[in-house]
Amino acid sequence: MEKLTKQEEAAMQAIWKVGKGFVKDFLEAHIAPVPPYTTLASTIKNLEKKGYVDARKMGNVYEYTPTIEEGEYKKKFMNGFVKDYFENSYKELVTFFAKDKKISPEELQEIINMIEKK
Repeated sequence: MEKLTKQEEAAMQAIWKVGKGFVKDFLEAHIAPVPPYTTLASTIKNLEKKGYVDARKMGNVYEYTPTIEEGEYKKKFMNGFVKDYFENSYKELVTFFAKDKKISPEELQEIINMIEKK
């Protein structure tokens, strides 16, 4: 699947929040700043072309359904991100945040505990 733009990701966040729905539903669930209706409708059409949503015509409007779950998208995005920026090493990712003090020793210990419990 094609990578999403920030605008498309924001639209997908609203779509995942609502599930199946119409542009007006996604507009209500959209995070600020909320785009105009026509802009969101165009963005959703692009998401349909990219295969992220399915459309079903109902009268003169379309009902959209996500074709990928939020968790699945996050997993694909993170795998690509780690591959592109951290030599495909999650250790490098954690080290980066530890060096930059974006992760505390306590948080790091929580991660270690989660791994050990798995």
